[in-house]
Amino acid sequence: MVSKANKSEKTTVRESHQIKEKTVKKLAEKIQNAQTFMIISIKSLPSPQFQSIKKEIRKQADIQVAKKNILIRAIEELKKESILPMENHVQDNCAFAISNLDGFELARLLAKNKNPVFARAGQIANAEIEVKAGPTSLAPGPAISELGALGIQISVEDGKINIRQPRVIVRNGEKITTAVASLLQKLDIKPFTIGLEPVAVYDVKDEKIYTNIKIDSEETTNNLKIAAGKSLGFAQKIVYYCRETIGYLLAKANNQGSSLNKLQPTQNVQTKSEEVK
Repeated sequence: MVSKANKSEKTTVRESHQIKEKTVKKLAEKIQNAQTFMIISIKSLPSPQFQSIKKEIRKQADIQVAKKNILIRAIEELKKESILPMENHVQDNCAFAISNLDGFELARLLAKNKNPVFARAGQIANAEIEVKAGPTSLAPGPAISELGALGIQISVEDGKINIRQPRVIVRNGEKITTAVASLLQKLDIKPFTIGLEPVAVYDVKDEKIYTNIKIDSEETTNNLKIAAGKSLGFAQKIVYYCRETIGYLLAKANNQGSSLNKLQPTQNVQTKSEEVK
């Protein structure tokens, strides 16, 4: 005879299996009805900040954490060859987002909701870290030797340390040392940001996968400004006529015309009476 304990255990296993099946089907249905399915890394992201970001953008995206096998089964449940490579991006410490936003627009939204944080010893810098010139809140003392050890020139003004010249103390790709991490914290410099990092995006409508998504609106804007300045100078140099260059080109032509007039010798125009004489 089967004991009551064994029956209860089998019932519990069956119920657990049914719950998982419902979760998988519901998740697959949500993905199918959305525009974007994104796998997100939440590595090193504290739970309070994860919940804060999730709450902040809940109207634009549904962000959830699911077990690895549940997420993979949901991807397979869609029965689409185009989405299967997304399984390769499902790792530990990951979440997913389902949204009606375009994938790149969602990535921009996530980038906007990152928070600056202090550096920790052992971290790898993803950009140069510079200590800028100017006054600090540090009083003279041990900080003087700490700054000097990193080659930072200082002076003491009004009882506080002043940094005389900017200095890059960590290069891109270098490891943060304990001394650097400590000094950056004293100077209240937060060189890193934490947030939800897009790993891979699946466009449900176009059935395409995008990876290596890096959204930096400020850097992109600055690059566009630099490119626009260079292109304007180039257009002026090759005498390309357009709305942006015509004023410069006309002014230049006018100046050159005035210069040519000054170089021409004065011609004495004789009257008919003088010619007779």
